[in-house]
Amino acid sequence: MELLSALSLGELALSFSRVPLFPVFDLSYFIVSIIYLKYEPGAVELSRRHPVASWLCAMLHCFGSYILADLLLGEPIIDYFSNNSSVLLASAVWYLIFFCPLDLFYKCVCFLPVKLVFVAMKEVVRVRKIAVGIHHAHHHYHHGWFVMIATGWVKGSGVALLSNFEQLLRGVWKPETNEILHMSFPTKASLYGSILFTLQQTRWLPVSKASLIFIFTMFMVSCKVFLTATHSHSSPFDVLEGYACPVLFGTAWGGDHHHNNHGAPHGGGPGTQQCALSPKSKEELSEGSRKKKTKKAD
Repeated sequence: MELLSALSLGELALSFSRVPLFPVFDLSYFIVSIIYLKYEPGAVELSRRHPVASWLCAMLHCFGSYILADLLLGEPIIDYFSNNSSVLLASAVWYLIFFCPLDLFYKCVCFLPVKLVFVAMKEVVRVRKIAVGIHHAHHHYHHGWFVMIATGWVKGSGVALLSNFEQLLRGVWKPETNEILHMSFPTKASLYGSILFTLQQTRWLPVSKASLIFIFTMFMVSCKVFLTATHSHSSPFDVLEGYACPVLFGTAWGGDHHHNNHGAPHGGGPGTQQCALSPKSKEELSEGSRKKKTKKAD
């Protein structure tokens, strides 16, 4: 707190935490989420043949975090769909991305400089959802640390934890893409962020909520914008996990995933070299898929 005061960030953080998310930030969240849906193989064909199924998948991408959080806390899972403004806005984005003539809207929002702005704004929403989710869980379970962490985690991870169910709506079954087995950077960051916000909520972390929201948002925005701009599939946590996990668990988190990212271990045999790469998350595959589509169009 003293450091933040010395840097005159206290008032800035407080003002930042009070910025309303609807409609601008929520619009960015919906755009990026549905862009990732369109990157999925067969998603465009599904929208033509089964538009209702495609719309349901889009709603899961936009509101999956709310559904999971309500499920954990024993509240009606359809409750958020009473927010007509958000549902109509998300539906309009879905229609424009999939059905706009000549794909003009899709091409505009996928233009990299524009997309980076939307990605940054999506991370603002993600961090705010984590903080709100933990605050909500704290009202139900004052001393339930694990409940608060789990609620914040699903609030931040969004549809990633519902990926297998969302795939079923598209007629696809890929159990090897389970997000819990192969966590992407946003999922891991949401988990770590949930722990920090839980410590703050229970007064074990001596920092204001507004300051924590501001600091963690800057971290998430910087990482995601850099990863998106460089088309990188790595994670800022890889180095730390590479040192900590062998000590704590006897192996790196994700096992082969980290070995594949940083090279095979010394002395590895043929079996080690033939280890399959872990499935990439929706967000990690997005840039590669976009490049392939662009090449085909050219």
